[in-house]
Amino acid sequence: MTVRRFRVAGDMDTEDTGRADDAALDAYSRVVTGVAAKVLPAVAALAVRTPRGAGAGSAVVIDPDGLLLTSAHVVQGASGGVAAFGDGTETRFRVVGADPLSDLAVLRAEEAGVPPVELGDADRLRIGQLVVAVGNPMGLAGSVTAGVVSGLGRSLPARDGRLVRLIEDVIQTDAALNPGNSGGALADSAGRVVGVNTAVAGYGLGLAVPVNRTTRQIVADLTAQGRVRRAWLGVAGAPVPLPPEVTARTGQRRGLRVVEVVPGSPAGVAGIYLGDVIVSAGGRPVQDGQSLQRLMLGPAIGVRLPVTLLRKGAYVDVVAVPTELGTR
Repeated sequence: MTVRRFRVAGDMDTEDTGRADDAALDAYSRVVTGVAAKVLPAVAALAVRTPRGAGAGSAVVIDPDGLLLTSAHVVQGASGGVAAFGDGTETRFRVVGADPLSDLAVLRAEEAGVPPVELGDADRLRIGQLVVAVGNPMGLAGSVTAGVVSGLGRSLPARDGRLVRLIEDVIQTDAALNPGNSGGALADSAGRVVGVNTAVAGYGLGLAVPVNRTTRQIVADLTAQGRVRRAWLGVAGAPVPLPPEVTARTGQRRGLRVVEVVPGSPAGVAGIYLGDVIVSAGGRPVQDGQSLQRLMLGPAIGVRLPVTLLRKGAYVDVVAVPTELGTR
């Protein structure tokens, strides 16, 4: 007599699903623990004292000579403080430069030697991508939380005195961020730092300043000069759809309609008028205010900037020479 053994289909599905879930969990855990092992040693807990009292935050080492990157609001009003690392090492630091309009600051530790993180490129992020936040929330050193990129291209208003600017391309994540996380690292699955945690926007929502080409220029300026020089064009605009024939020719769907030109500004001198639609500047597409703002950093000051406009259905090329913001 032949005996055949059968498994109930439901039991087999449950068993197979359980193994798949375990494998997925193991893969997820391996990624998060790998990122933590790579980034944690370079993240410091900051203790600062300002005229307003004591403060705390996080920072991440970005250079073997002891440069750290943090949020400007963490060190606002402070000239220095103490950085403590997860291995128990403590060192004093001084503030090299802070830029409230990007909410970034560069610090220099008195004692170097901590291996720096690898900086990534936030412009390559995709919604749904795994990210890991490393910082010191509520004084808990070396805390790690994981989540996904839940939004890209967000804007965060920043103020420096009477100047107000939008921090562009802000990363939105559901990785838990709490007070003290500001200035800490937001890393991708390879352990590359793609953002600097800057704010808790609400329950289950955190924001981070992206690490990209613009950020690298800001960090370079802060390191070399202690401040960020910005260019000024003197226009305000709103995004508008481009005519179908322009989109078919260029692949660009939007431009920036000029709604204000400051009299005597570089834009006004160049011949940019109300109602013009800025299509490109410096050879790069301009689709919104952030696209133009991205070009207005130190290297653009005093340099000829070719601008292509759409005016009454015709292309018009002008050349503007941005001046330094705050010196006009």
